[in-house]
Amino acid sequence: MTNFKKIENKWQKKWEESKIFQTKDSKNKKKHYILEMFPYPSGSGLHMGHAFNYTIGDIFARFKRMQGYNILHPMGYDSFGLPAENAAIKAKSHPKKYIEKAIKNYIKQQKSLGISYDWSRMVTTSSPDYYKWDQWIFLKLFEKGLAYKKKSSVNWCPKCNTVLANEQVQNGKCWRHEDTDVEVKTLSQWFFKITEYADELYDGIPKLKQWPENIKKLQKNWIKKSFGTEIKFKINNKPWKIFTTRPDTLYGVTFMVISAQHPRLMEITTEKQKKQVEKFTKSLHSVSEQDIDQLEKQGVFTGAYATHPLTKEKIPIYAGNFVLADYGSGMVMAVPAHDQRDFEFAKKYKIPIKVVITPKNKTLKNKELKRAYTEEGKLINSDKFNNLNNEKAKQQITKYLIQKKLGKKTKNFRLKDWLISRQRFWGTPIPIVYCDSCGLVPVKETSLPVTLPEKIKLSSSKNPLTTNKEFLNTTCPKCGKPAKRETDTMDTFTNSSWYFLRYCDTKNKNKIFDKKKANYWCPIDTYIGGKEHACMHLIYIRFYTKFLRDIGLLNFDEPAIKLFTQGMLHGPDREKMSKSKGNVVLPETVSKKYGIDTARLFLVSIALPDKDIHWDPKGVEGSLRFINKLIDYTYSTKLSTSSSKLQSKLHQTIKEVTENIQNFKYNFAVMNLRELLNSLEPNISKKDLEDVLKLLSPFCPHVAEELWEKIGNIPFISSATWPKYHQNKIKPEFEAQDEIINSIIKDINSIKSFIKTTPKTANIFISEQWKYPIFKKIKKELEKTRNFGEIIKAVMDKQHPKQIPKIIQSILKDTSKLPLLLLTQKQELELIKNSISKLQDETNLKIKINLTEKSKEQKAKNATPHKPAIILE
Repeated sequence: MTNFKKIENKWQKKWEESKIFQTKDSKNKKKHYILEMFPYPSGSGLHMGHAFNYTIGDIFARFKRMQGYNILHPMGYDSFGLPAENAAIKAKSHPKKYIEKAIKNYIKQQKSLGISYDWSRMVTTSSPDYYKWDQWIFLKLFEKGLAYKKKSSVNWCPKCNTVLANEQVQNGKCWRHEDTDVEVKTLSQWFFKITEYADELYDGIPKLKQWPENIKKLQKNWIKKSFGTEIKFKINNKPWKIFTTRPDTLYGVTFMVISAQHPRLMEITTEKQKKQVEKFTKSLHSVSEQDIDQLEKQGVFTGAYATHPLTKEKIPIYAGNFVLADYGSGMVMAVPAHDQRDFEFAKKYKIPIKVVITPKNKTLKNKELKRAYTEEGKLINSDKFNNLNNEKAKQQITKYLIQKKLGKKTKNFRLKDWLISRQRFWGTPIPIVYCDSCGLVPVKETSLPVTLPEKIKLSSSKNPLTTNKEFLNTTCPKCGKPAKRETDTMDTFTNSSWYFLRYCDTKNKNKIFDKKKANYWCPIDTYIGGKEHACMHLIYIRFYTKFLRDIGLLNFDEPAIKLFTQGMLHGPDREKMSKSKGNVVLPETVSKKYGIDTARLFLVSIALPDKDIHWDPKGVEGSLRFINKLIDYTYSTKLSTSSSKLQSKLHQTIKEVTENIQNFKYNFAVMNLRELLNSLEPNISKKDLEDVLKLLSPFCPHVAEELWEKIGNIPFISSATWPKYHQNKIKPEFEAQDEIINSIIKDINSIKSFIKTTPKTANIFISEQWKYPIFKKIKKELEKTRNFGEIIKAVMDKQHPKQIPKIIQSILKDTSKLPLLLLTQKQELELIKNSISKLQDETNLKIKINLTEKSKEQKAKNATPHKPAIILE
């Protein structure tokens, strides 16, 4: 029995000692940067779901390395954040201790998977050497006016005790806590002005040619560019700019709706309505735009009125739950006759409805409407614009507003500025101080990093930085007077928005990274991660890339050329693997029972790697049998010469496996390897066996190294050259024969699985076109005997027709032999014999293969032979 653990330890030690996977900057080789999104190192460690992600990347890295590419395949840890802080609170410890222990365990587990990382480039985001550069980027954003602080209505998670960005609110719940309603608070917070890049982020999506379509669609919908008109209404004699895509409905406005989360809501609310408005806003939870349509529309009158820019009518203003504070100006003009949300609200609160667009051949009346009319039509009740087509009216009314200086053409984005403030301890300190004389002042670059204190008292309800005098008290960088530090820390998504660049130059203490190194390695050639990051990390990383380009550090626009989104591994119960559900499968357990190579092979063999899969012990056993079969073959085979049939199959497999790995069709590549193993013959040349092992190497690196050494090779198969196929060695006729054989085996097993009674005999009828003339003579001799016999290899070795009768007669004297008749070509005899013999054992059938004559029509058309017919008796 193979001792897989011993093999794994042996080769992992050799790889580490030789530094075989350590990357060197070299312009002499074509580079390929492969990166899996780095993990948060939880205390519970890795399970096989994580192993699935890393195996996908490692197979590709090993493949490209063997193809001769200069490979950068690093690993690091996204080690700031709430989980570590909460765990430290529970343990009455420091998050640093918790995270260091977790990272140590992660490294051990990842190394045990045989992943070919360059560990010399490891980064941890909670290290001051790393987050110093987070602070440096903040200062650069601040310098350009792209980092700013403002008072705003924000999403507050009472369980996290911190604010959340819009992207972190899902269905009104915290993205970390599906059972926690997000509240709305008004706080002064730090933002990054990502909207400055909204146009480029949106327009650049079609250029991401090797990103999945669903990711691009999600980003497009999240950024959501819309064109419209900005119209000036007046409230308390002050202008309010209202964005609309429907200026054609301007004359149908009967009320306005301001977001219940708007920071200026109470400013316009009258004293009489104040209590009602406050009661209403306190009853609401945060919602995202995609949730609004499903909400029951609710609101309350503010007591305020807006003045219509053209009619001068007084329009009542309601606070509502279906308008976002950060959409446009946070207030919309409501046209209930032509917007369904407005229609529902108007009906509920008995607000007048005014029709301004009607079908061409019919005039709609206000009282007749049972729902909003949203189709094309002509304008009515719209003064000088009556009878215009509403699409044309959009342009005409906008033009008129521009002339009157009451509006302008504009565009709007759903994407809002990125809220990066967090009221928690375990994150990057924001490098800002507050001075009574100078106001808000950035820390000097030479004073970075601003580090977190070692001595703290953590509390789940309060950020300890707010009371930690050692951290809080400082001097103003501008005037030198006493000042206070900013106590908010940065959202951890800032740490992961540029980490791929630090991998290019991790040891640089003087710069964030060397420009030449970053521009050599980047953009990432192959980026691997989960599709759940589409509208957070994958937008933020694009924003950072464009900003760092604009300050002269990068010469490219996008962070990654190809994005691959992996599927999810579910437990044996088909539920998502998680410690809380008790369905996790640990790498240590798998390695001990099956060997980690078995697990690697299984994980990528049952489906495309971008599909969800579930852990199946029976499937793992199948992968184990495959590996053991190859081990047995390598130890028992004779290294001599390969037949032309074997070489044909090998070169066809090299071609297919290469294409399938390149296209991330790993399961097909494993199928190719299984077919190859079934086709191997007792004799094989050393070079051909080497090529077989090379094809296996990305999937099962430890076993491949062991067998590579067994046949006399040094140093490592991991650094060997990937095999190349030769088209002239691929013979289609051999492939056709194999297809027939595999088809026969599959069909017999398939038929037997659903018939009620087990037959005793299977007759297989093969077209005459599949034989040589010599077999016609065999058939005739057998027909003379009126009996079936076993055609053994001796018949094939004696090809002269005159010898056949004597051989057959000697065979038929032994009547105890199974009635098995093989009529086929000499080159495929052994394979058919082995396959049918094995099939007999599996099915308990007596299998006879008969030859059928080709019809005159087939002969005339030179038709391709029919698939063999199978008759069960």
